[in-house]
Amino acid sequence: MNNQENIVGQKSNALAKAGIYIVLGLLTVVIVIPVAWVFMASVKQNSEFYGNPFALPQGIHLQNFVDAWTTARMGDYFMTSILVTAMALLVLLVVSLPAAYVLSRYKFMGSRLLNTGFMAGLFINVSYIVVPVFLMFVSGDKLLNSMFGHSFFLNNPFMVAVVLASTSLPFTIYLLSGYLATLPKDYEEAAYVDGAGYFTTMVRIILPMAKPSIITVILFQFLAYWNEYIISMTMLTDPNGARTLPVGLLNLMKAQNAKAEYGQMYAGLVLVMLPTLVLYMCVQKQLTEGMTLGGLKG
Repeated sequence: MNNQENIVGQKSNALAKAGIYIVLGLLTVVIVIPVAWVFMASVKQNSEFYGNPFALPQGIHLQNFVDAWTTARMGDYFMTSILVTAMALLVLLVVSLPAAYVLSRYKFMGSRLLNTGFMAGLFINVSYIVVPVFLMFVSGDKLLNSMFGHSFFLNNPFMVAVVLASTSLPFTIYLLSGYLATLPKDYEEAAYVDGAGYFTTMVRIILPMAKPSIITVILFQFLAYWNEYIISMTMLTDPNGARTLPVGLLNLMKAQNAKAEYGQMYAGLVLVMLPTLVLYMCVQKQLTEGMTLGGLKG
C-alpha cells in the first residue's frame, strides 16, 4: 500500500509540475510576443504597416528612433524622467531610512500610532488623492504668483518627485521596518559602548546590514517611478514644458495616429520600455533575493 501511495503521489506531483510549466509557458508567450512585436514594429517603415502586421521588417529603419528622439522630443522627456526618478529616489531614501530605523528599533510615545498610520497608507491609491493634491498646488501657485509673481508647485519636476516619494513612503517604511526589526540589538549596544551616537550607529552599523532590503526598495521604486503616468500627467500641465516619458509617449501616440507615423510611435514606445527591461534583466537575481529575504525577515 505504501508503494502504491508513493507512486500515486509521484504521479500527482508530476502532473502538477507539468500543469505549472504549461501555464508559465503560456504566460511567457503572451508577454514575449507583444514585446517582440513592438521592437519589430519600431524598425519598420510606414508602408510596411499596411500589409501583414506580423511580417518581418524588410530592413532596419533606425531613422524612426532619431525622429522620435529629436522631432518628437522624446530625448527631452527621457532626461526629465531620469531627473524625476533620481530625485524621487533620493527624497524617498532620505525620509524612509531614518523613519524605518526609528520605528523598528525604538518604542516611544506615539510610535504605535505612527506605525498604524503608515500601515493605513498602504491602502490609499494614488488615483484617489491626485485631484486634491493638484487643487492644493493650484492654490499654492496662485498665492505665490500674487506675492512674488512666480509659481513653484505645478510644472516643476522636483514637486512631481516629492509627490511620487510621498505616495510610496508607506510601502517602503513597511518593508524596511520589517527587515530592520529582526536585526540583533547587540550591534547597537556595542556601538554605544564605543561612543557612537544614534546617527552614526544607524549610518555605519545598521543600514549596511540592511543593504539587501535597501537595494530591493531602490529597484522596485525605480520601476514604479519610471513608468508612472497619473501624477506626472496631472502635475506637468505645460504642453511646451517638462514632461516624463509616459506622458510624452501618450502625446506622441495621439499626434502620430493622425500623421500615420507608426514607426516613430513604436520607436518612442521602445525608448520607454528599454531601460526598465535592461535594468530588470541585469538585477533580476538581486531583486528576487532581496524581496524573498525581506519577506522571510518580516
